[in-house]
Amino acid sequence: MTDREVAHAWRLRLGAGVFVVSFASPFLLVPLVVGSTLSPEWKTALSGLFAVGVPDLGMVVGVGVMGKPGFEMLKRRLLRPLARFLPADEVGRVRHRIGLAMFSLPLLYAWVGPYLEPAIGLGLGWVWRLIPDLVFVASFFVLGGAFWDRVRSLFEWTGGSCS
Repeated sequence: MTDREVAHAWRLRLGAGVFVVSFASPFLLVPLVVGSTLSPEWKTALSGLFAVGVPDLGMVVGVGVMGKPGFEMLKRRLLRPLARFLPADEVGRVRHRIGLAMFSLPLLYAWVGPYLEPAIGLGLGWVWRLIPDLVFVASFFVLGGAFWDRVRSLFEWTGGSCS
């Protein structure tokens, strides 16, 4: 192993350690602060710092220590197991139709449901109102990456004229 590779391995380990410590700080340090004898103002300020500020700062410092190549390698290694859950680029006709139904029906229910529920007398709880939202989110995974790209393109400015 060359000196350069040893230096990169050291930087990668240190940067990963900074990530772990900074993201663990809310779980480790906030309970210590809350259980301390500090005044409520100090408890609030330190808890907020450890819950929000330290993880964000640690992420920036960790990337700075690792460098871009180290961060990209770490990201690839951590996200590789999740790759099978990403939406497929192209889907078949049946999957596309099922995905469109999953996409459209929750939107229709959100539009018509508030008018129909009192008329029909359905006293649905919040769990039953959450299900269409989950189906809507799942529809993006069923419809695949090409559909996601089309939806995303609706929100991108192309610089063309609208006339």
